[in-house]
Amino acid sequence: MLPEVRAVLGLCRRLRSVAEVSALLKMPLGVVRVLLGDLADQGRIRVYGTGHATGRPDRALLERVLSGLRRL
Repeated sequence: MLPEVRAVLGLCRRLRSVAEVSALLKMPLGVVRVLLGDLADQGRIRVYGTGHATGRPDRALLERVLSGLRRL
């Protein structure tokens, strides 16, 4: 297993946004999206939406992203 995949799996033991995984691993967002997509296709992770069909992000999600960015 590639080290990047191991790192992603380690971070995804708890619910995280794609942006959060990208920031924590210091990897480009596009690369993380591909890795997460591959892992989801393999059934190794579950991908959840924000739960809002309106196209507007959830406030709690935005606050978690902001908190993660502040920790950088």
